[in-house]
Amino acid sequence: MAAAAKHLTPVTLELGGKSPCYIDKDCDLAVACRRITWGKYMNCGQTCIAPDYILCEPSIQSQVVENIKATLQEFYGEDVKKSPDYERIVNKRHFRRIVSLLEGQKIAHGGETDEASCFIAPTILTDVSPESKVMEEEIFGPVLPILSVKGVDEAIEFINSREKPLALYVFSNNKKIIKRVISETSSGGVTGNDVIMHFFLSTLPFGGVGNSGMGAYHGKHSFETFSHHRACLIKDLKMESTNKLRYPPGSQKKLDWAKFFVLKRFNKGHLGLILLALLGVVSAVVIKNHQSVLKRKALLIVLAAQRLGWLSGC
Repeated sequence: MAAAAKHLTPVTLELGGKSPCYIDKDCDLAVACRRITWGKYMNCGQTCIAPDYILCEPSIQSQVVENIKATLQEFYGEDVKKSPDYERIVNKRHFRRIVSLLEGQKIAHGGETDEASCFIAPTILTDVSPESKVMEEEIFGPVLPILSVKGVDEAIEFINSREKPLALYVFSNNKKIIKRVISETSSGGVTGNDVIMHFFLSTLPFGGVGNSGMGAYHGKHSFETFSHHRACLIKDLKMESTNKLRYPPGSQKKLDWAKFFVLKRFNKGHLGLILLALLGVVSAVVIKNHQSVLKRKALLIVLAAQRLGWLSGC
């Protein structure tokens, strides 16, 4: 962005962040955890919109852990290190960074590491403190912290207390819960009852907000992001008398008419447009000729429109 600013070049920034995943207790946990497990551990957790951490009530935490463990065995077998479907950390620097996040944490599953091959097993952390190191930065690895919240109210409060994430995930059988999380939080994107899938739809804009980025792209949105929307207006040289409202010298009469046309809005579709055109013609003639009869006719038209409810705020 600094480089682009020198040339006033528009940019879109997708910066990542800690993408939360709230699991409501009114939820099919087996399905939810299978989808979360896929999204979290694909590419060894090295995707910008992987679920970074889980928020759920204490009453379902153990079920969440067991379901994720069962899914990991289904996906990668008994020995995940030998699975051809499980990747490795990109380099030793990031390997050591991720391993350092495990220090002092309660490991409910996984935790095995091998620096020589940059292997970190799929890991689940429980009873994680919001102030712990693993909650300070985007993990970008196969480590999944679970934090306890009392319900959706506390989950929303927790999400809003932190930087805006690139993605937000919410699982619930209650669509009102999903809509509430969407309406009361801010994030680059949201997927309800799944993870990551909004990224694959070219009809949806993909990008961050606040700390997670700015702008959006994918499909038509990429074209719009990197195109200049050029405003073009072509007018006729006729009916110059109607422009006297904007030309000096000014007068109270001109100001009153200008306020009328600028501030009044029509709410009856085509009927309103027809009335607007009629009033425009009448007002132009009135201003030009100052004929009292036409003034009265214009006033009658306005009063009639007000009675019929065609004008809002009259």
